[in-house]
Amino acid sequence: MRLVITDLDGTLLDHDTYSFAEAQPALDLLSRLGVPVIFASSKTRAEILMWRRLMDNRHPFISENGGAVFYPPGYFPDGPEADIFGDPYPELVRALEEASEESGCPVTGFARMSVQDVARECGMTPAMARLARQRECDEPFLAHDQDRLDALLSAIASRGKRYTRGGRFHHITGKHDKAAAVRKLLERFRVVAPDVVAIGLGDGLNDAQFLNAVDIPILIRSASTEKLKAAVPRGSVTRETGPRGWREAILELFVQT
Repeated sequence: MRLVITDLDGTLLDHDTYSFAEAQPALDLLSRLGVPVIFASSKTRAEILMWRRLMDNRHPFISENGGAVFYPPGYFPDGPEADIFGDPYPELVRALEEASEESGCPVTGFARMSVQDVARECGMTPAMARLARQRECDEPFLAHDQDRLDALLSAIASRGKRYTRGGRFHHITGKHDKAAAVRKLLERFRVVAPDVVAIGLGDGLNDAQFLNAVDIPILIRSASTEKLKAAVPRGSVTRETGPRGWREAILELFVQT
Protein backbone atom coordinates (compact mmCIF):
# COMPACT_ATOMS: atom_id res chain seq x y z
CA MET A 1 0.00 0.00 0.00
CA ARG A 2 1.23 3.49 -0.90
CA LEU A 3 0.11 6.74 0.67
CA VAL A 4 1.00 10.36 -0.03
CA ILE A 5 1.78 12.84 2.74
CA THR A 6 1.97 16.40 1.47
CA ASP A 7 2.56 19.95 2.55
CA LEU A 8 0.05 22.48 1.21
CA ASP A 9 1.42 26.01 0.72
CA GLY A 10 3.97 26.12 -2.10
CA THR A 11 3.52 22.39 -2.69
CA LEU A 12 0.00 21.24 -3.49
CA LEU A 13 -1.22 24.86 -3.38
CA ASP A 14 0.33 27.67 -5.41
CA HIS A 15 2.35 29.97 -3.14
CA ASP A 16 0.66 33.13 -4.45
CA THR A 17 -2.81 32.13 -5.64
CA TYR A 18 -3.49 29.05 -3.43
CA SER A 19 -4.82 27.28 -6.53
CA PHE A 20 -4.42 23.51 -6.83
CA ALA A 21 -5.76 23.37 -10.40
CA GLU A 22 -2.39 22.35 -11.88
CA ALA A 23 -2.29 19.35 -9.52
CA GLN A 24 -5.84 18.18 -10.26
CA PRO A 25 -4.87 15.49 -12.82
CA ALA A 26 -2.57 13.90 -10.24
CA LEU A 27 -5.20 14.15 -7.51
CA ASP A 28 -7.71 12.49 -9.82
CA LEU A 29 -5.25 9.67 -10.52
CA LEU A 30 -4.62 9.04 -6.83
CA SER A 31 -8.37 9.01 -6.20
CA ARG A 32 -8.89 6.41 -8.92
CA LEU A 33 -6.09 4.28 -7.49
CA GLY A 34 -7.44 4.57 -3.94
CA VAL A 35 -4.22 6.15 -2.63
CA PRO A 36 -4.76 8.18 0.55
CA VAL A 37 -3.56 11.80 0.39
CA ILE A 38 -2.65 13.15 3.83
CA PHE A 39 -2.27 16.90 4.30
CA ALA A 40 0.60 17.91 6.64
CA SER A 41 0.62 21.67 6.95
CA SER A 42 1.23 24.70 9.14
CA LYS A 43 -2.40 25.58 8.43
CA THR A 44 -5.06 25.37 11.12
CA ARG A 45 -7.58 22.59 11.50
CA ALA A 46 -10.30 24.99 10.24
CA GLU A 47 -8.29 25.82 7.13
CA ILE A 48 -7.48 22.22 6.32
CA LEU A 49 -11.09 21.16 6.74
CA MET A 50 -11.95 23.74 4.07
CA TRP A 51 -9.29 22.42 1.67
CA ARG A 52 -10.41 18.85 2.30
CA ARG A 53 -13.94 19.80 1.29
CA LEU A 54 -12.70 21.55 -1.85
CA MET A 55 -10.60 18.53 -2.86
CA ASP A 56 -13.10 15.91 -1.67
CA ASN A 57 -10.45 14.51 0.66
CA ARG A 58 -11.65 12.15 3.40
CA HIS A 59 -8.37 11.12 4.99
CA PRO A 60 -6.57 12.05 8.22
CA PHE A 61 -4.59 15.29 8.29
CA ILE A 62 -1.83 16.98 10.27
CA SER A 63 -2.32 20.60 11.30
CA GLU A 64 -0.15 23.44 12.61
CA ASN A 65 3.31 21.99 11.89
CA GLY A 66 2.54 18.68 13.59
CA GLY A 67 0.59 20.05 16.53
CA ALA A 68 -2.15 17.48 15.98
CA VAL A 69 -3.28 14.62 13.78
CA PHE A 70 -7.02 14.45 13.16
CA TYR A 71 -8.83 11.30 12.03
CA PRO A 72 -12.25 10.98 10.37
CA PRO A 73 -14.68 9.00 12.55
CA GLY A 74 -14.10 5.28 12.17
CA TYR A 75 -11.06 5.66 9.91
CA PHE A 76 -9.05 3.25 12.06
CA PRO A 77 -10.69 0.50 14.13
CA ASP A 78 -10.91 1.69 17.72
CA GLY A 79 -8.79 4.68 16.78
CA PRO A 80 -8.96 8.12 18.42
CA GLU A 81 -10.42 11.27 16.89
CA ALA A 82 -7.06 12.99 17.27
CA ASP A 83 -3.49 12.70 18.52
CA ILE A 84 -2.54 16.02 20.12
CA PHE A 85 1.14 16.98 20.43
CA GLY A 86 1.10 20.76 20.69
CA ASP A 87 1.13 23.18 23.60
CA PRO A 88 -1.95 25.37 24.24
CA TYR A 89 -2.09 28.41 21.98
CA PRO A 90 -2.33 31.06 24.75
CA GLU A 91 0.86 29.61 26.27
CA LEU A 92 2.69 30.04 22.94
CA VAL A 93 1.47 33.61 22.52
CA ARG A 94 2.68 34.47 26.02
CA ALA A 95 6.07 32.79 25.45
CA LEU A 96 6.57 34.68 22.18
CA GLU A 97 5.80 38.03 23.81
CA GLU A 98 8.19 37.30 26.67
CA ALA A 99 10.92 36.17 24.27
CA SER A 100 10.44 39.30 22.17
CA GLU A 101 10.78 41.55 25.22
CA GLU A 102 13.83 39.69 26.51
CA SER A 103 15.65 39.69 23.15
CA GLY A 104 14.68 43.20 22.06
CA CYS A 105 13.42 41.77 18.75
CA PRO A 106 9.97 43.20 17.95
CA VAL A 107 7.49 40.66 16.59
CA THR A 108 3.93 40.62 15.32
CA GLY A 109 2.07 37.36 15.81
CA PHE A 110 -1.31 36.32 14.50
CA ALA A 111 -2.80 36.95 17.94
CA ARG A 112 -2.14 40.67 17.49
CA MET A 113 -3.07 40.77 13.79
CA SER A 114 -6.56 41.53 12.56
CA VAL A 115 -8.34 39.49 9.92
CA GLN A 116 -7.43 42.25 7.45
CA ASP A 117 -3.75 42.12 8.50
CA VAL A 118 -3.58 38.36 7.97
CA ALA A 119 -5.39 38.62 4.64
CA ARG A 120 -2.93 41.26 3.44
CA GLU A 121 0.22 39.46 4.60
CA CYS A 122 -0.91 36.09 3.23
CA GLY A 123 -2.68 37.21 0.06
CA MET A 124 -5.88 35.61 1.35
CA THR A 125 -9.51 36.54 1.24
CA PRO A 126 -10.92 37.73 4.59
CA ALA A 127 -12.87 34.47 4.88
CA MET A 128 -9.67 32.44 4.53
CA ALA A 129 -7.86 34.74 6.96
CA ARG A 130 -10.53 34.12 9.61
CA LEU A 131 -9.84 30.40 9.36
CA ALA A 132 -6.08 31.01 9.53
CA ARG A 133 -6.50 32.90 12.82
CA GLN A 134 -8.21 29.93 14.50
CA ARG A 135 -4.92 28.79 16.00
CA GLU A 136 -4.68 25.89 18.44
CA CYS A 137 -0.99 25.02 18.88
CA ASP A 138 1.23 27.13 16.60
CA GLU A 139 1.75 30.91 16.43
CA PRO A 140 3.01 32.39 13.15
CA PHE A 141 4.80 35.69 13.52
CA LEU A 142 6.85 38.33 11.73
CA ALA A 143 10.23 39.29 13.25
CA HIS A 144 11.06 42.94 12.65
CA ASP A 145 14.78 43.03 13.54
CA GLN A 146 16.86 40.41 11.76
CA ASP A 147 19.97 41.41 13.70
CA ARG A 148 18.22 40.30 16.91
CA LEU A 149 16.59 37.20 15.45
CA ASP A 150 19.15 34.80 16.93
CA ALA A 151 18.59 36.32 20.36
CA LEU A 152 14.85 35.88 19.89
CA LEU A 153 15.27 32.23 18.95
CA SER A 154 17.46 31.63 22.00
CA ALA A 155 14.83 33.23 24.21
CA ILE A 156 12.16 31.01 22.64
CA ALA A 157 14.27 27.89 23.26
CA SER A 158 14.95 28.92 26.87
CA ARG A 159 11.19 28.74 27.46
CA GLY A 160 11.01 25.16 26.26
CA LYS A 161 9.48 26.07 22.90
CA ARG A 162 10.58 25.39 19.34
CA TYR A 163 10.92 27.54 16.29
CA THR A 164 10.51 26.83 12.59
CA ARG A 165 10.26 28.81 9.39
CA GLY A 166 7.50 28.46 6.83
CA GLY A 167 7.01 30.09 3.46
CA ARG A 168 5.87 33.45 4.85
CA PHE A 169 6.24 33.41 8.63
CA HIS A 170 8.36 32.28 11.51
CA HIS A 171 6.49 29.94 13.88
CA ILE A 172 6.75 29.24 17.60
CA THR A 173 5.53 25.80 18.65
CA GLY A 174 5.73 23.38 21.51
CA LYS A 175 8.03 20.38 21.42
CA HIS A 176 6.45 18.90 18.33
CA ASP A 177 7.04 18.86 14.61
CA LYS A 178 5.60 17.35 11.45
CA ALA A 179 7.93 14.36 11.71
CA ALA A 180 6.56 13.15 15.06
CA ALA A 181 3.02 13.52 13.76
CA VAL A 182 3.89 11.61 10.59
CA ARG A 183 5.49 8.80 12.60
CA LYS A 184 2.36 8.46 14.75
CA LEU A 185 0.16 8.46 11.66
CA LEU A 186 2.30 5.78 9.97
CA GLU A 187 2.22 3.72 13.16
CA ARG A 188 -1.57 3.67 12.96
CA PHE A 189 -1.57 2.87 9.22
CA ARG A 190 0.87 -0.02 9.70
CA VAL A 191 -1.49 -1.74 12.11
CA VAL A 192 -3.92 -2.24 9.21
CA ALA A 193 -1.38 -2.17 6.33
CA PRO A 194 2.07 -3.38 7.46
CA ASP A 195 3.51 -2.95 3.95
CA VAL A 196 2.64 0.75 3.67
CA VAL A 197 5.10 2.91 1.69
CA ALA A 198 4.95 6.62 2.54
CA ILE A 199 5.67 9.23 -0.12
CA GLY A 200 6.29 12.75 1.20
CA LEU A 201 6.17 16.04 -0.69
CA GLY A 202 7.24 19.44 0.65
CA ASP A 203 8.96 22.65 -0.37
CA GLY A 204 10.15 24.39 2.81
CA LEU A 205 12.66 23.90 5.60
CA ASN A 206 9.82 23.17 8.02
CA ASP A 207 9.15 20.06 5.89
CA ALA A 208 12.68 18.64 6.24
CA GLN A 209 12.11 16.48 9.30
CA PHE A 210 8.92 14.88 8.04
CA LEU A 211 10.49 14.27 4.63
CA ASN A 212 13.30 12.40 6.35
CA ALA A 213 10.66 10.29 8.14
CA VAL A 214 9.03 8.93 4.94
CA ASP A 215 10.18 6.24 2.53
CA ILE A 216 10.22 8.39 -0.60
CA PRO A 217 10.91 12.11 0.00
CA ILE A 218 10.21 14.53 -2.85
CA LEU A 219 11.29 18.18 -2.75
CA ILE A 220 9.06 20.55 -4.68
CA ARG A 221 11.35 23.11 -6.27
CA SER A 222 11.34 26.48 -4.50
CA ALA A 223 13.64 29.22 -3.25
CA SER A 224 14.50 26.90 -0.34
CA THR A 225 15.50 23.91 -2.47
CA GLU A 226 19.26 24.15 -1.97
CA LYS A 227 18.99 24.25 1.82
CA LEU A 228 16.20 21.67 1.86
CA LYS A 229 18.24 19.27 -0.28
CA ALA A 230 21.14 19.60 2.16
CA ALA A 231 18.75 18.69 5.00
CA VAL A 232 17.08 15.85 3.03
CA PRO A 233 19.88 14.29 0.93
CA ARG A 234 17.68 11.33 -0.09
CA GLY A 235 15.11 13.66 -1.58
CA SER A 236 14.54 13.99 -5.32
CA VAL A 237 13.85 17.50 -6.64
CA THR A 238 11.11 18.33 -9.13
CA ARG A 239 11.75 20.40 -12.21
CA GLU A 240 8.59 22.48 -11.72
CA THR A 241 7.44 24.48 -8.71
CA GLY A 242 4.23 24.36 -6.66
CA PRO A 243 1.28 22.29 -7.87
CA ARG A 244 2.92 21.78 -11.28
CA GLY A 245 5.85 20.14 -9.51
CA TRP A 246 3.42 18.14 -7.38
CA ARG A 247 1.67 16.83 -10.49
CA GLU A 248 5.04 16.06 -12.09
CA ALA A 249 6.19 14.00 -9.11
CA ILE A 250 2.96 12.05 -8.65
CA LEU A 251 2.55 11.21 -12.33
CA GLU A 252 6.15 10.02 -12.57
CA LEU A 253 5.72 7.79 -9.53
CA PHE A 254 2.28 6.35 -10.27
CA VAL A 255 2.14 6.23 -14.06
CA GLN A 256 5.54 4.69 -14.60
CA THR A 257 5.30 2.14 -11.79
